[in-house]
Amino acid sequence: MKYIFALLLSANFACTGSRLPADLKSTEQAQIKTGAEQTEKYVPYLKGKRVAMLANPTTIIGKRHLVDSLQKLGINIVKVFGPEHGFRGNASAGVQVSDEVDKATGIPIISLYGPKNKPSKADLADVDVVIYDLQDVGVRFYTNINALSRLMEACQENNKELLILDRPNPNAYLIDGPILDMKYKSGIGMFPIPMSHGLTVAEFAQMANGQGWLTNGVKCKLRIVPVANYNHEMAYTLPVAPSPNLNTQQSIMLYPSTCMFEGTYLNHGRGTYFPFTVIGSPYLKSKYSFSFTPTGIKGMSETPLFMNQVCYGLDLRDYDVSILRKKKQINLQWIMELYRNSPNKEDFFNSKLSKEMGVIERLIGSGLFRQQIIDGTPEKEIRASWQPGLSQYKEMRKKYLLYP
Repeated sequence: MKYIFALLLSANFACTGSRLPADLKSTEQAQIKTGAEQTEKYVPYLKGKRVAMLANPTTIIGKRHLVDSLQKLGINIVKVFGPEHGFRGNASAGVQVSDEVDKATGIPIISLYGPKNKPSKADLADVDVVIYDLQDVGVRFYTNINALSRLMEACQENNKELLILDRPNPNAYLIDGPILDMKYKSGIGMFPIPMSHGLTVAEFAQMANGQGWLTNGVKCKLRIVPVANYNHEMAYTLPVAPSPNLNTQQSIMLYPSTCMFEGTYLNHGRGTYFPFTVIGSPYLKSKYSFSFTPTGIKGMSETPLFMNQVCYGLDLRDYDVSILRKKKQINLQWIMELYRNSPNKEDFFNSKLSKEMGVIERLIGSGLFRQQIIDGTPEKEIRASWQPGLSQYKEMRKKYLLYP
């Protein structure tokens, strides 16, 4: 997930589908204005200041990167911080990213997904204000909110104000899944929120401040430019892929339900050009006719599970995602079905990751889920086990909302 300005749509990110399909845009979406697009609300404040940004390919105004736009408006951008996937968006998931100097602008790019995960005192010494502008997809295990929380801590520690240019959450309609049991806290889940949290990044930042979730309970000084003409129920088609493996609107809408397959012995499309929309494995050949073959793809998944092996399973590329919006629930039927049809159930939750780390617990956020699936617990009972935490979360969430 990272890039800079006009090169945003070029080179290797474009080949992985950075520009999403031209879905029909509703009148509602046409009226939405992201925080970044409302330059009149923050450019005067930035004039004469030394500015740093946490940015990636989604940091855009129209078709132009925000770095490019702000430079043309005379704003002094002294450095850019890059999250997972690199500033230019061409690093594979989980791969550490190095510092570099942007060839086009000469701006130093400091990686926050390598030896360090937040700006140092030295990084912020020549900075007056920091901007956060990353597109999020509204789930706990998408790492942008973790990067945001660490940036908030660094700003507080160094007495810098953080300007958040908010963006819509394409899954804002969905608040579902268990609240993270903090004994499963990890890099894919750091806060006691549900799998799909129903917040924009600015709302999350207010929650992290208000609930005392930052280290030592510190509070970051925030300045927010909210999205205009927006509410949580609006469907929102992203103009740019938020990361290499979320390269279609379909994958973004399925992500809250299909990312849980990271914690299973199944390939969920990594090593294909349609990740998070297909799920399968070689051992399901007798059960399913649909097949796909993962391969190594630079910048997406270079060593996927079952690499160069034919996998059989579910094809969700044409699944009607309006069903998810109508039910307002993560889909559990897919993982229940695939477990039921698995001939070697003892290995189902033993992916190359989860053998070592218990990934399914970290993704779901609960120590009950694995056994519930193994036991064939009815979906209604699984959901009932989530409800006490979800009810408390929904009530607490109201305090931090910026939108209806």
